[in-house]
Amino acid sequence: MVMPPLSTLTTRKKRAAAIIKKLKKLLPHAGMILKYRSNWELLVAVILSAQCTDKKVNEVTKILFKKYKTISDYALANAKEFEHYIYSTGFYKAKTKNILAAAKMIQKKFGGKIPRTMEGILTLPGVARKTANVVLGNAYGIVEGIAVDTHVKRLSFRLGLTDHSDPNKIEQDLMGIIPKKDWFKATYLFIEYGRKFCPAKKHDHNRCPLRRFDSRDTL
Repeated sequence: MVMPPLSTLTTRKKRAAAIIKKLKKLLPHAGMILKYRSNWELLVAVILSAQCTDKKVNEVTKILFKKYKTISDYALANAKEFEHYIYSTGFYKAKTKNILAAAKMIQKKFGGKIPRTMEGILTLPGVARKTANVVLGNAYGIVEGIAVDTHVKRLSFRLGLTDHSDPNKIEQDLMGIIPKKDWFKATYLFIEYGRKFCPAKKHDHNRCPLRRFDSRDTL
């Protein structure tokens, strides 16, 4: 099947609908892989997942969450000691600084609870829209956007759903062509598809289930 030109919003909406429909059938159980026991641990895990695999994060948090059990433990944590526990996730100094600062801010400004609004959660150190969308959606069922991680960014471009490379612009493009009821699920569908069928490393794209939608053969 030859896909139509990608010049109109209507065309992209139809393309997005077909892709989401296919992904739902292909990956019916796609969802959060990070392991956590509280909204705070969810936030910590998502911050740690930046430039790191979920598998590695789960290995790290299995030990980390036994050492630091409450948000107060993080607020009072020694930075050097904390760095040691999360070292293997990469960018450990910045992640340590942001997580410990976020714990203090949440205690002082938000009564010890993760903010329930996009405006509030974006004030936390280390939290941009991707992290905010993941946490709000999984913690409170609040969906205000689409989390654009590396898989979503790469595949959205490859499948002709955006012409941008900036995550915020990609999110706006996707929000304009994917129904809001599918925003939360879309992130995990793209992530799981990227992991299982169309990874960033070189591979035979002719074997990808969404090959007919691929408009970026030069990538």
